[in-house]
Amino acid sequence: MTNGSRTAAIGAVVLLAAGVWFYARTSAKPAAAPGGGSGVPVTVAEVERRDVPQRISAIGTVQSLHTVVLRPQVSGTITEVRFDEGALVERGTLLARIDDRTIKAALAQAQAEKASAEADLRIAELDLARYNGLSDRSIVPRQTLEQQAALVEKLKAAIRASEARIEAQRVQLSFTEIRSPVRGRVGIRRIDPGNLVQVGDEQGLVTVTQVNPISVMFTLPQEALPRLRDVSKASRRMQVIAFDRDGSAPLAQGRLTTVDNQIDTATGTLRLRAEFDNASNELWPGQFVTLQLETGTSAGATVVPAHAIQQGLAGPFVYRVQDAVAEPIPVVTSYLDDEIAVIATGVVPGDLIVIDGQSRLRPGAKVKPSTTSGKEHVAGT
Repeated sequence: MTNGSRTAAIGAVVLLAAGVWFYARTSAKPAAAPGGGSGVPVTVAEVERRDVPQRISAIGTVQSLHTVVLRPQVSGTITEVRFDEGALVERGTLLARIDDRTIKAALAQAQAEKASAEADLRIAELDLARYNGLSDRSIVPRQTLEQQAALVEKLKAAIRASEARIEAQRVQLSFTEIRSPVRGRVGIRRIDPGNLVQVGDEQGLVTVTQVNPISVMFTLPQEALPRLRDVSKASRRMQVIAFDRDGSAPLAQGRLTTVDNQIDTATGTLRLRAEFDNASNELWPGQFVTLQLETGTSAGATVVPAHAIQQGLAGPFVYRVQDAVAEPIPVVTSYLDDEIAVIATGVVPGDLIVIDGQSRLRPGAKVKPSTTSGKEHVAGT
């Protein structure tokens, strides 16, 4: 055998021996325990007992309690506009004028007709009194006396007709002054001085919207009706807090004022109205807001973070940790929102439950728990 062949054979033997040694070490290595030798890292929190305010959240739309489109009630030319767009005006504030010269002339004519009829009436009444005095001596025929009495009544009716025309013209004259019927904020004006307006103009002159107080319309699922009834039976006003659309910044605090008298069968929801003083004008008509209704308080409730609740085929459960082992425990919740869950049965205060890392767990898995800070044990505290 040549030196080259001997060297190749020795190399092959060495490689074979190394492979056998590596296989033996791998086969002899014990299998890892479920979840790893040190356990699955999870975050745990202690179940707490405390009083929990119960809330219902909803999305609502801000609506004015009174919105008025001011339309002309007489035809004419706009002679004056006396408001600034977006200004807050009081009830009765003069906003615009329409040319009133024609109406004033008609009013003066009606007043003159009344004065003429009153003068004729005085003459007729004097004649009637004179005829009555002469009728006793049979100087004036009875027919003449009756005709004079009828003339007096006719002139009285003419005066009443004149008074009616005068009142009608005064009403028409009042329509030439466009005044705000409510206290509110005026919108963008739709007409300028010098323009001719007609009765029943659909466009209108301007819109006045009441902004304080103001209301929010919203809907709740019909399942919330029992809780609303409980508050109603307790004879207390349900407090409502309005937040911005993201639900992060509170805008105003108000009260529930109206619950609709029927449930929408198409959607299974109930319409409600909340009213806010809105003194700082944080709420604006047409704005979308997030509402939070306070429906009561659960005293001494068993509380866990909402994200600790898991959903399984048999219903909700949590992972409870004992002796570094996680086991699923079925629970029944009596109240649940985005932050906390009130547990009716399943766990008790003092139990350790997993609040993060549940996706890597299975029943009986060993865990390596780490706790959160006290404020994070139960969200919302």
